[in-house]
Amino acid sequence: MPLVPHRFLFRLAHPCLHVPKMPRPDDDRLLDLPAECRIDNFAAMDEKRDFADVSLAWNELGLGVQVEVRGKENLPQGDASRPRASDGVTLWLDTRDSRTSHRAGRYCHQFHFLASGGGSERDEPAFVQSKINRALEDAAFAPAGSVLLRVATKKTGYLLEAFLPADALHGYDPEQHPRLGFFYSIRDDELGEQVLGVGPEFPFWEDPTLWSVLELTS
Repeated sequence: MPLVPHRFLFRLAHPCLHVPKMPRPDDDRLLDLPAECRIDNFAAMDEKRDFADVSLAWNELGLGVQVEVRGKENLPQGDASRPRASDGVTLWLDTRDSRTSHRAGRYCHQFHFLASGGGSERDEPAFVQSKINRALEDAAFAPAGSVLLRVATKKTGYLLEAFLPADALHGYDPEQHPRLGFFYSIRDDELGEQVLGVGPEFPFWEDPTLWSVLELTS
């Protein structure tokens, strides 16, 4: 096993395609992103195997996030008061891609999309935004109810679709700033953790210099 993970040696720019017709709140699928929107985390470089497909897309209204988890035997478990210990997705976004400081700034966001953990019985999907540890300045929180989230549970996993509107993304300006810093972590009580790049041996949850680039393309 190498002392330094192979993915630590690279800072990739992932293309994020423009999808004009999203969100679709009146349809069965909130996003239904095409296969071309899939984000490759190159897990094989570090001899890792993915259990989820992650896709992102953008338009002038905001960002769409789609995650399909496979290989589960049980229903997802969660607690909205403990989002990083719940089954679901955490997404870090920097709308300025200012990856020069090891501490987050006011354009850096931390969003949690939980497959379960909401509601009185903790069995409903939940969206949580939290502050980033050691941040120099905190990003504004999304307006209540503005983020759309749907989760369809399947026999061996779940499909999670979410839409982050522009007013939930402080500094979102695709025309002037088409490059965003981003990172994701998918946690599952059965399957473990899948990340975009380096693992928990590096503090990706608070250090934007460890994030990759999301390039908003046409």
